[in-house]
Amino acid sequence: MTTGRSGRTVRDLRRGNRSAVLQQLYFGGPLSRQELGPATGLSSGSVSNVVGELVADGLLEEAGVVDSDGGRPRTLLRVAPGSAHMIGIDVGETRVRVELFDLTLTELARTELPLQPRGCYDVGPIVDHISSGIATVLERAGIGPERLLGVGVGVPGIVDRDAPGGTVVHGQTIGWDAVPLEALLRATGAVPPEVPYIIDNGARTLGQAEMWFGAGRGARDAVVVLFGSGVGASLITDGSPDDATTGGAPLEWGHLTVQVRGRRCRCGALGCLEAYTGAESLLAQWAERGGGGETAPIVSPTAAAENAVEDAVARDEEDALAALLAAAGDGDKVALDLLEETAEYLGAGLSDVINLFQPERILIGGWAGLMLGPHILTAVREHAMRYSLRHPAARVTIDMGSLGPDAVTVGAATLPLAAFFAAGGRRTPPEPAAEAPGWQTSLQTRGGPTAAGA
Repeated sequence: MTTGRSGRTVRDLRRGNRSAVLQQLYFGGPLSRQELGPATGLSSGSVSNVVGELVADGLLEEAGVVDSDGGRPRTLLRVAPGSAHMIGIDVGETRVRVELFDLTLTELARTELPLQPRGCYDVGPIVDHISSGIATVLERAGIGPERLLGVGVGVPGIVDRDAPGGTVVHGQTIGWDAVPLEALLRATGAVPPEVPYIIDNGARTLGQAEMWFGAGRGARDAVVVLFGSGVGASLITDGSPDDATTGGAPLEWGHLTVQVRGRRCRCGALGCLEAYTGAESLLAQWAERGGGGETAPIVSPTAAAENAVEDAVARDEEDALAALLAAAGDGDKVALDLLEETAEYLGAGLSDVINLFQPERILIGGWAGLMLGPHILTAVREHAMRYSLRHPAARVTIDMGSLGPDAVTVGAATLPLAAFFAAGGRRTPPEPAAEAPGWQTSLQTRGGPTAAGA
């Protein structure tokens, strides 16, 4: 293989040229061959060769013609939607959502599998949900698993992709202690061995989706907040979809200490931001204060919080949060005070992000964020500005994400897509993952300081 002075081989150069053309057409197309040259910086000969290869591979197709100034009409090119497919999976706090997309991220099929209260984070049932969900969406769309570029999975917790034997998840708040999730998924046989699983933090996949297709487009530095039962965020620096940038570093922002010796968090520590702003804690606080129809006397704050969490999860958090917001809309003082406190804690937490990272945009997403945003966003902005330094506060905007409740699954599906772009539009087989014989697939479920890994 010929190697240039820079150390890059001819194969590297060809892969880079293919990647440049694919990404330019994906994010900026349709375009003609003549337009692709200036857009990618490639010569007309290189563009012609690369386009010929990609058309032969079935990745590009014609998208009509346009008149040129005094010359022959120019043929437009675009990425062929049906040339490949991806699956995105959101392992959320109330359900597992599985969606099948074509190459342009148009949804072809979906399924949602609810998680059972209190036992929802047992590893075995979640792996079963993912496996059956993959089979369901493929069957509904009439697509074979061999046509997949990959399966992207967004999960809570810290993700170690470099672990021996495949990706491992450390989810302290959900009782996952070094769970070999990739090996467990591979053992189900839901997809062929050549189809990769790419697992990442859910806040990171949300961030990638918003940066590629949502309210983050055009921003260089941003923080995207995932606000659900718990709270997380991803940090994007020098982000650009044209560079196939990932969703940035995940931040365990929800476990920032905002109150010394404060409320007990799911992670086991005291005073975490999540213990004051996560939907699970928000509902617990509402019940503690006698909201939501709770009239029984509170024996102790700890016991009340535990009982309230049980009740909230059992009723379904989304319905319970909707009830809290309805009460606030009706002027219920307990609900209104709680939302105001939540807005202040969120604003204070965002001020730390603003002072530390000085982003130009902060975007709020996640199912709880989407529900709460219309009610508290203005107050969150005011508190964030009040607690921040003036200079970084002057350059940041705080807004809602624009992709809705499917943002995590869309972002998860971009994980194999980004790898596909990086490989120049060629499928890259996964590294062989070791089996996980005898792994305990029914781990301890949520707990306080006794949860696994706490």
